[in-house]
Amino acid sequence: MLARLTFDDLRVGDRFDIGRYDMTREEVMEFAGKYDPQPWHLDDEAAAANPVFGRLSASGWHTTVIFSLLADRFWKSTSVRGLAGGGMDQVRWLTPVFPGDRLSGSLEVLTIRPSASKPERGIMSMAGSLHNDEGVQVLSAQLSGIFARSLPSG
Repeated sequence: MLARLTFDDLRVGDRFDIGRYDMTREEVMEFAGKYDPQPWHLDDEAAAANPVFGRLSASGWHTTVIFSLLADRFWKSTSVRGLAGGGMDQVRWLTPVFPGDRLSGSLEVLTIRPSASKPERGIMSMAGSLHNDEGVQVLSAQLSGIFARSLPSG
């Protein structure tokens, strides 16, 4: 049962579906207006004229934030407790995300170890991905974090 999953239960190779998210037109435009005001994120005509997108598309940064939100919700559904993010590397926006896309996320444990200096903490790196509803991967990234461990009292 996921609710009882702790950091010390995790193993290299463990893979988790972390949830789904429906991308809306309003959200695409609101995010872009605040954080990435490119015309292909804000205007149908400009997006249609762009040979890469052809229609209104979400910012890659928005897609990355959605991945982070799904990962956060997933870990909060378990007994794994994050203490701090360590970073994201090799973030790739592989194909555009469009309003109406349903995104599905996954995480795979790449490395996991207790902290050498603070045994009550552990360090984990993961591969993350998002796929659209057609099964096409739209985002890949590697991420790491510091997590609480459940050490026996004694």
